[in-house]
Amino acid sequence: MAISRQGAQLRQLIQGFLDERLKVKLDKIKPDKNGAFAQKDEDLRQKHIDEHKHETWLADAASRAHQIAVATHTIKHIHPNARGTSLYVLPQQPSAVGLVSSHCLQGKATCDATGNAGALDVYGFLCLEHDDRTLLQRLHDNEPDALAALSNDKKQATQWRNAFVAISQNSSQPASHTLAKQVYFPLKDGAYHLLAPLFPSGLTHTFYQRVREDRFGEAAKAARQAHHEQKSHAHGYCEYQNLAIQQVGGSNPQGVSLLASKHRGENYLLASLPPHWQSPTLRLPLKSDSVFNFLYRHNRPLRNRVQELRHFLATTAHNNLAIRNYRKRRVADICDEFHQYAATLRDEATPGWSAKSDCKLHEAEQIWLDPLRVHQDEDFKARRLWRDWPQQASERFGNWLNRVLESEKLKMDAASAAQWEADLHDELNLFKELLDDRS
Repeated sequence: MAISRQGAQLRQLIQGFLDERLKVKLDKIKPDKNGAFAQKDEDLRQKHIDEHKHETWLADAASRAHQIAVATHTIKHIHPNARGTSLYVLPQQPSAVGLVSSHCLQGKATCDATGNAGALDVYGFLCLEHDDRTLLQRLHDNEPDALAALSNDKKQATQWRNAFVAISQNSSQPASHTLAKQVYFPLKDGAYHLLAPLFPSGLTHTFYQRVREDRFGEAAKAARQAHHEQKSHAHGYCEYQNLAIQQVGGSNPQGVSLLASKHRGENYLLASLPPHWQSPTLRLPLKSDSVFNFLYRHNRPLRNRVQELRHFLATTAHNNLAIRNYRKRRVADICDEFHQYAATLRDEATPGWSAKSDCKLHEAEQIWLDPLRVHQDEDFKARRLWRDWPQQASERFGNWLNRVLESEKLKMDAASAAQWEADLHDELNLFKELLDDRS
């Protein structure tokens, strides 16, 4: 069989693979102090050299190829003694738009190989790449150049090609095993589906490589060093909090799969935990004559919202429906900060806190912020029922907002205060009606 330039390049690639494997074996045989080898070592060296000749090694590899199978989802990652089927399923675009799955890798997912650990070198051989295509892909497509790279004898090359290609063609019926995971999924008619989830070995390999690069890559190390030295850097770095390592295969990860062997049996697991919120200590509005002044001092989001409104009012001269609606939304955001604080006080503070001697708040604000005090204070309950505290609290809010908004460039008037007052009053009035209904 004539061999083309590309065929010669593929054969050179194969020879490089064989030379590298041979070197590893020969390096293990050490000469004596005079640089000579014992006869048995010399015989072993020659044996390795003969085994790694092109035709000899390929014939042996083709005879062992049936002992392994290419897989994307493996069963031995779940249990190393499971005897069920691993599957070879390439990523497909899901029918529903927006789903995240292995198709997002866009061809970057790596296939794995399972089976006899002594034959996994065959898969390593088939993964040799030339011009971004593996030898296995070329043999799948029956490329003449790939066949010529195997042997000058076309018939022999075809036989070897068929043996190699068969590792990705699982003809047996899929089967599970007692040591594999199984999930009984109930159906409406009382029957069930028996689901057998497998391990997405190719997907986790891509993730493993990403985490390794983010943690130990040269770019990440340089960025961390710059951070440690408090220097600027062209890019940042990633940290994976609460990262766990799953060990598979024990002392023999090669018995699980080829990729498991490359990872030394390690798989990274991201933390699957609910967020742990640490709420700041609740501040009671004590020693202050206004909850509006108190929260403005201690709540940065509120100050930011007031500043946004001040800037908007100072830079907007005209008036129309869109302007009014925007202004109303900004004021509503400010009101929400107070409603949220009031709700937090009702949920977390001990009822009756406003009766303390160091509480200087106006009575309308006490009724609003500490409504459950009525269950321990009859006079307070009577005042809440008969006084128009929503109106009083709203007036105080309108006057307060006018004061914090006013600046040299922005002069506020009574009409503005009345508008702010109305924005808060509606919500407080609804809250009063709710409290009265429960009384």
